[in-house]
Amino acid sequence: MVRVGVNELCYVDGQAWSDIYGQRPGQGQMDKADNTVIEGFGAVNMIGANVKDHTRCRRLMAHAFSDKALRQQEPLITQYVDLLMQRLREHSGEKVDLTAWFNYATFDLVGDLAFGEPFNCLKDSRYHPWISLVFSNLKMLVYGSAAARIPGMSKLLIKLAPKKVVEASKQHVELCKRQANKRIAEKTDRPDFMSYILTHNDKETGMTVPEIQANAYVVIIGGSETTATLLSGATYYLLRNPEVMEKLKTDIRSSFKSEKDITFATVSQLPYLLAVLNETLRIYPPVAAKLPRVVPAEGAIVDGRFVPGGTWVSVCHWAAYHSPHNFRDPDKFVPERWMGDPRYDGDKVDAWQPFSFGPRNCIGRNLAYMEMRLILARLVWGFDLELFEESQGWAERQKVFILWDKGPLWVKLRDVEREKNKESGFE
Repeated sequence: MVRVGVNELCYVDGQAWSDIYGQRPGQGQMDKADNTVIEGFGAVNMIGANVKDHTRCRRLMAHAFSDKALRQQEPLITQYVDLLMQRLREHSGEKVDLTAWFNYATFDLVGDLAFGEPFNCLKDSRYHPWISLVFSNLKMLVYGSAAARIPGMSKLLIKLAPKKVVEASKQHVELCKRQANKRIAEKTDRPDFMSYILTHNDKETGMTVPEIQANAYVVIIGGSETTATLLSGATYYLLRNPEVMEKLKTDIRSSFKSEKDITFATVSQLPYLLAVLNETLRIYPPVAAKLPRVVPAEGAIVDGRFVPGGTWVSVCHWAAYHSPHNFRDPDKFVPERWMGDPRYDGDKVDAWQPFSFGPRNCIGRNLAYMEMRLILARLVWGFDLELFEESQGWAERQKVFILWDKGPLWVKLRDVEREKNKESGFE
């Protein structure tokens, strides 16, 4: 336990996840410590909402992330993975920024699922203005959260913040509102997020239009940037650890005769692929920082010690996953630790909660795993990759604003030579 502020404690032990984020018997959940309203929407969203509002919003959103919805969305997801691989093949033999391409794919995909249309990043091979606005907005949220802890600082921050950053934040909110309103007005039964929300919405227990807009905002960021970050990190650590890459290549390329055989169902049967993704989630968690909760007025026991009411408490993902208290060789990329390797029997895996813990854990976990498995399997099956020297140390020099502030990941792609290319199914 470390005191990181005047009234804030941060933990790395696995028990703290349950004590802070879990459903405590007879006491309920601890409330969020940060503000409940995203500036510009005037409505709650699942990330910042209090317990009551979160439960109401999540119950409605859950329909869009159910197993049934996931199965119905597979053709749409596959469509964008196909297009990503097609675009990468067009750049075979060239130097490409894989971080950008992963972002193109995940933003297009979540845009289509949330609003019924993509941002056309893959089609145009460039960022939509929305993506440029995302990180400016995240920085404003981080600065705003810090400023809110000092009386009078929030108003001062708005005055001191660069006008460009403030305007970018406003544009991002307005763009989200317009896209959400456009999709709400459409009459269609296509299996996207909005169709499930609108089908099950009602006046008493549902969400208002501003709440739908605010939650669409959260879905865009949570369903795109985090997945692209994880895929970028997985690629980087695979290329930094050639023996792991070779093992994964052998596993994937021996499991499929053609690219069209790589589906949701078949990639779910590759345990080493899952181990690679889990190890990336440990060593390079997309949400690296802490998500604070506030201890109720009567106080609470956290990790075996009494904490007074009103204290902010949290588990820091990156610190917990890199702590030798929890993991052997914490800074090494070793997927075998998730495959029953006896050297890592002592790892405290209960400290590893990359999708958070308890009633407020990530609602899109299953969708994220499916996207990550499918994209990484197709990438490794179809291409040999080489990391350029300028991207050595790519992960180690990044800063965090809730998510990683990533730079380009420069990689050279080469099509895998096979005896019968026509068998690939994707000429």
